[in-house]
Amino acid sequence: MNAVITAIGGFVPSSILTNKMISETVDTSDEWIVKRTGIKERRIADDDTATSDLAAAAIENLIENYNVDRDEIEALLVATATPDHILAPTASIVCEKSGLTNAFGIDMNAACSGFLYALEMGANMIESGRYSKLIIVGADKMSSIVDYEDRNTCILFGDGAGAVLLERTESENGLMKTILKTDGSGTSSLAVPAGGSRNPTSMQSLLHRTHYLKQDGAFVFKRAVASMGQVSQDALAKNGLQSEEIDWVIPHQANLRIINAVGESLNIDASKVKVNIERYGNTTSATVPLCLWDFQEDFKEGQNLLITTFGAGFSWGATCLKWGVMREKKTVQKTEDSKVEEVLVAH
Repeated sequence: MNAVITAIGGFVPSSILTNKMISETVDTSDEWIVKRTGIKERRIADDDTATSDLAAAAIENLIENYNVDRDEIEALLVATATPDHILAPTASIVCEKSGLTNAFGIDMNAACSGFLYALEMGANMIESGRYSKLIIVGADKMSSIVDYEDRNTCILFGDGAGAVLLERTESENGLMKTILKTDGSGTSSLAVPAGGSRNPTSMQSLLHRTHYLKQDGAFVFKRAVASMGQVSQDALAKNGLQSEEIDWVIPHQANLRIINAVGESLNIDASKVKVNIERYGNTTSATVPLCLWDFQEDFKEGQNLLITTFGAGFSWGATCLKWGVMREKKTVQKTEDSKVEEVLVAH
């Protein structure tokens, strides 16, 4: 049996942070940001919104649009690098907010590769025969750990969440073989130094702003290009596929230059590579599911998709999946009091 995606949901906050707005507080410009990253704007959650709220909104979007029975969901895997709390798990909070009373929830943190890691874990749970319906969520409120006085990082990140329903199928559709990689030697190049057990939050960490994300951009860029390109080639080979057999590439949305370089290394035409970084920035665990959400109407049954990611840890990986039959989608009407529906209509 295989694990196949049968429904997709997404959510991004309504507040937009443009390049021009950032340039008013740090030394940068719209032209420089677009040239270096491909990002034009990003969505930012308000102070009262946590990662669990983003995740719950994406799940609600999925359930309401595809008429999914909450009671049939057996597990919830939440990929996030920005949990509501160090303790308790964000997945527990999301289960309560989403009414998933028959599901157990667990957090997974592999930074920007978190959704792919969780997708692989969920697929294995289904392929074991023990589970038949899971929800996998990638959600991050990156604005909560970004230093908006640091122009090297504040231009890159945004907030959002995406969710998929993973179901059992006996067809050939679904997730294929996956390759996941980890290299802990790169940890210091992309991390939040303070706030954990190694360096708890203190007056010193607040003074030196080490509770915010720090990144060696040039080094991370080179590793991302090399790692995503190689692991994608390895995943194709492991699944017996050639580049020309891939209909769509869903890459982690970290930087448009990285995305373009990976596509070129695979000799895959840019028209087959899905990109939405210009509107959302890097939403970390949410980039892949938000891409699936944005472009879901383009994917047809039997088409081959390649997903590839790279993030802190260093964590990276790639998988191929054969697109299956989606659940019938309901028509959504816009209402004044529905944030999720408002975003859908905006799409």
